[in-house]
Amino acid sequence: MRYQEMRILCMFDLPVETSKQKRDYRIFRKSLIENGFSMLQYSVYYRIVPNRSAGKKFESILERRLPAAGEVRLLYISEKQFEDMKLLVGQRSKQEKVVGIQKLVVI
Repeated sequence: MRYQEMRILCMFDLPVETSKQKRDYRIFRKSLIENGFSMLQYSVYYRIVPNRSAGKKFESILERRLPAAGEVRLLYISEKQFEDMKLLVGQRSKQEKVVGIQKLVVI
């Protein structure tokens, strides 16, 4: 089996008008963080996986935590595609600057 590291992007737009919707939002966001996802932007989280089949594990975990309303999308992209992402306004986060696409970072 050939491993090609990828990133899973999870993009979501969840309603937060009622107290139940706010609770569902918090539960979903917390499950992303507990499963190793990092925030790229508000409502956009990512996680590195060794390959697409390994990403299916996280897909099924997130499906169990889906809220009743809103939109949640997953997108698999290669490390090269992620590296080529253009930042038009703002600056890269400290984590992006330090870690980047390196597999090992010595502190």
